[in-house]
Amino acid sequence: MSTLIVAVPSKGRLQENAEAFFARAGLTLAKSGGARDYRGAMVNIDNVEIAYLSASEIAANLARGSVHLGVTGEDLVRESIVDADKRVAMIEPLGFGYANVVVAVPQAWIDVRTMADLDDVTTGFRAQHNHRMRVATKYINLTRAFFAAHNVVDYRIVESAGATEGAPATGAAELIVDITTTGATLAANGLKVLDDGVILRSQANLVASKNADWSPQARESARVILDHIAARARATKYREVRTRFTGATADLLAQAERSFGVVLPFGGPTSSGMITLHCPPAQLYALGSFLRDHGADTVSVGSLDYVFDRDNPLFARLESFLSR
Repeated sequence: MSTLIVAVPSKGRLQENAEAFFARAGLTLAKSGGARDYRGAMVNIDNVEIAYLSASEIAANLARGSVHLGVTGEDLVRESIVDADKRVAMIEPLGFGYANVVVAVPQAWIDVRTMADLDDVTTGFRAQHNHRMRVATKYINLTRAFFAAHNVVDYRIVESAGATEGAPATGAAELIVDITTTGATLAANGLKVLDDGVILRSQANLVASKNADWSPQARESARVILDHIAARARATKYREVRTRFTGATADLLAQAERSFGVVLPFGGPTSSGMITLHCPPAQLYALGSFLRDHGADTVSVGSLDYVFDRDNPLFARLESFLSR
């Protein structure tokens, strides 16, 4: 298989955010057959096919190796892929799709604040009722692993098919494991998150599959895509600062590096005293004042769209994972 297949969410906010993420990196996604098409392309990048799938389908396809790269939540990866770290690699967190997988119990359980408290309550519940406490969840594997790590054994899982947060109120379960962003829905249903009950802090990730057919052509397409993403990530960390003055010595620039975290992408000053610096946004005014105090008359600041570097840490991460 020479074509690199990249899976992205097929609908809703996740699709919008994924397309916006790629667009910011100069990688525009297009559906050749219109909005209802489930196949697309990456404009101006050859040998790439976009597969529009649900987030859960993306995780399953990554596990099978039928897609090379996919945008999906870490919660789905950890829940649905056995030995996930051996079969897929989280190449880059994408800064959207945030959700925590949590253990939540009724607010009325005022003496239950930790997993240790829950262990005590479940043990007492079984002794009193002669059956285990029920935990409603869609995250069966994550729940079992987390409860085992906290030595909680007197429970049984009730697989949730609907709105999990309503299970305690309807009597379907005593507590839940579910995802939450703000906690407002849990609170509205009379639930609270245990103090140490955050199982996973998840967000959307760009994930690579070990089992995909990584032909030389597919690897090269991945390198181009990851180079764009890395260049955009570098650009967001800095602003470009330019100035010219005869006092721009190597010692002065070394002091600026130490004091303000600047980077000299093109080395020291030219023969005319012109220098270009990349500076963290929070240090711009301090750096500008420093340069003017040492002889600069004018300091200009501009935004950066991309900063391409010889090193490509994202592709290096992919290559390292595939070589294991």
